[in-house]
Amino acid sequence: MLHSAFAEIGNDEIESIRAFNRFYTNRIGVLDRAFLDTPYTLTEARVIYELAAQGTTSASRLTEELSLDPAYLSRMLKSFTDAGLLETTRDPADGRGRLLQLTLRGRGIATDLAQRSRQRIVALLEPIAEKERRELAAAMASVKALLSGEKDTRAPITIRTHRIGDMGTVIAGQAKAYTETYGWNGEYEALVAEICAAFIRNFDPVRERCWIAERDGAFLGSIFLVKGGKETAKLRLLHVEAAARGQGLGTRLVDECIAFARSAGYRRLELWTNDILVSARRIYIAAGFKLEKEEAHHSFGKDLTGQIWALDLTAMPSGKPLPS
Repeated sequence: MLHSAFAEIGNDEIESIRAFNRFYTNRIGVLDRAFLDTPYTLTEARVIYELAAQGTTSASRLTEELSLDPAYLSRMLKSFTDAGLLETTRDPADGRGRLLQLTLRGRGIATDLAQRSRQRIVALLEPIAEKERRELAAAMASVKALLSGEKDTRAPITIRTHRIGDMGTVIAGQAKAYTETYGWNGEYEALVAEICAAFIRNFDPVRERCWIAERDGAFLGSIFLVKGGKETAKLRLLHVEAAARGQGLGTRLVDECIAFARSAGYRRLELWTNDILVSARRIYIAAGFKLEKEEAHHSFGKDLTGQIWALDLTAMPSGKPLPS
């Protein structure tokens, strides 16, 4: 069977993929003993990431999902426990089973690994023009689809207005994402909670909106438009979950916000962001927002540069004034 397969697949194809594997693994540093300049190997970092992503899981589930040797994983989990990164509890559904979850220290390690990984990818992509970056992302998606043999049969992403209970989901999603990605502390969660509470308490359905993006009932993102004055609205809390990024959802949410702001009679749309939120800033620029002010500040446990962007809603997307 193997000999027959070699006859059907050209040697050039095989060698091209082998060459790419050598190039890519070397480029992203996965062969380094100290992955991302940390004491962990790639496999150890992958297990820590999975533990952080799942919250609570079991050793058998990790073995299956990561295709690891059970004995090897068992030794690794013991070393994590000894180092104070992991704790176990009894599985209420199975008295003999144990559930695994990262300790506070373990979650800190997971956050650091996520930040280092993002920084490595940023350094890799920074010299590449935006158009080529998009082509690269699309090519990688094609590679994944072809090698997995899976077709995307998921339902489309839908966008709706908020309902009772959505604010808690928004707060949790934002707090978790910004802590894991940027290392922001609980101050950011408090800020998001305050914005959501004020929105619900003072909600004006004629001039304000919250949009929730979801697929099959799973939360994927959100955005708010709130009053900032008689003729000014504020865009707040744009967020897209990692599972939905790269699909244009952020642009769709911003477009919804802009269209409603215009229909509600606002003449100006403002937003406050930080310069490290590069992907969001690209969406704002593409929508026509202009940077008006930036200022250094210390918030959420980090030194940041805050920015105020604004969009003239009296102009068409082309820049021509709206008819009066």
